[in-house]
Amino acid sequence: MSELRDLYDINSNKTDKTYRKGDIIPKGYYPMVVMIVIRNSKGEFLMQKRSPSKGGDWGVTGGHPKSGETPLQGIITEVKEELGLDFSNENIIEYDSGCDGKDCYKMYYVSKDIDLKDITIQKDELTDVRWFSIDELKHMVEIKELNENQISCFIKACNFLM
Repeated sequence: MSELRDLYDINSNKTDKTYRKGDIIPKGYYPMVVMIVIRNSKGEFLMQKRSPSKGGDWGVTGGHPKSGETPLQGIITEVKEELGLDFSNENIIEYDSGCDGKDCYKMYYVSKDIDLKDITIQKDELTDVRWFSIDELKHMVEIKELNENQISCFIKACNFLM
């Protein structure tokens, strides 16, 4: 059975309602999506390639917090599950949030140098993890390997940091 997740109102406030993946979400309620932009000291961004069964595309680390987790706890859980890294003591900064009519979201940023050899990817979810420069990411959008929404995460993070 799929995990229980909390539902939020249009203002990103947690409600007393929950749902399971695949459930129909009642009108006026929204699931929470959390994402994290990880940037190293060279200015490169960590991207993960999803397995073919998950779409096979490149993206940021993220997912849905489990019921009872705060969004921040949720992103720490996602990083642990997907990359095998413990971010519980990292300086994680929230730089964007909102509700877009489909989901509520919180976007986080962390500056951290990570050796790719220290990453243990979740095999059923991911096939690869790499560092990319912003120019490489822009090129990936041009050749349709990355969608505009994904690169906007990085651009918003860069703008936030300035």
